[in-house]
Amino acid sequence: MHPFLNTAVRAARQAGNLILRYQTHVDRLMVTEKGRNDFVSQVDQEAEHEIVRVIRAAYPEHAIHAEESGHHRGDDYEWIIDPLDGTTNFLHGHPQFAVSIALRHKSQLDQAVVFDPLRDELFTASRGGGAHLNDRRIRVSKVSRTRDALLGTGFPFKSLDRLEEWIEDFRLLLMRSSGVRRAGSAALDLAYVACGRLDGFWELGLSPWDMAAGCLLIQEAGGMVSDLAGGRDYLKSGDIVAGNPEIHTAMLEVLQARRS
Repeated sequence: MHPFLNTAVRAARQAGNLILRYQTHVDRLMVTEKGRNDFVSQVDQEAEHEIVRVIRAAYPEHAIHAEESGHHRGDDYEWIIDPLDGTTNFLHGHPQFAVSIALRHKSQLDQAVVFDPLRDELFTASRGGGAHLNDRRIRVSKVSRTRDALLGTGFPFKSLDRLEEWIEDFRLLLMRSSGVRRAGSAALDLAYVACGRLDGFWELGLSPWDMAAGCLLIQEAGGMVSDLAGGRDYLKSGDIVAGNPEIHTAMLEVLQARRS
């Protein structure tokens, strides 16, 4: 395992253990609202602190871009961190949340970890080294027809001005697929695309920490990731389409045709 990835795994596991310790007394947690439908808890902050502590101990010169504490300058390596993707799920006892950590070198994603502490599922990827779930190599699905595809998505809850846009996308893709799921953790949804549990995924208005690790997982598992224009600005725009090559292409055609 690459030393960078080993550090990310160690940080993710320690954060995951902390998250699980709080699970039995969620009702006593300090929770604040950052924005409409966007919450941060004591767990998010403490888990992020633990991740940053582990990374700083190993690579004090690296930059950090974390959801709760913001951007910390450094060299050409930047860690992109979501300490608890699916905070609302966690606070309600809904079992779909994860730790997401990615490392970007200049403009290129280099390492990725998505850790589901409830299921003890560790998704990892290194650029050029493939993607894994625990110790098993993973690949995107082989589903080639959209009508057979199971898709994932997320509501644009931070950007409700785009709700009608998303509803129309949902209508078109639901009619063409075998089903659409909305579980509430983009990091896990993308990891599920990487291992073939979902055939495709799209969402509007995500943040880099929501999807950076998941994007590399999909690419290393043989899938494709793009923005709505088919380009590579998804981390900047927040709009993402992902899937195995056939389903990604088909979804992109539907989404682009509606916007043309």
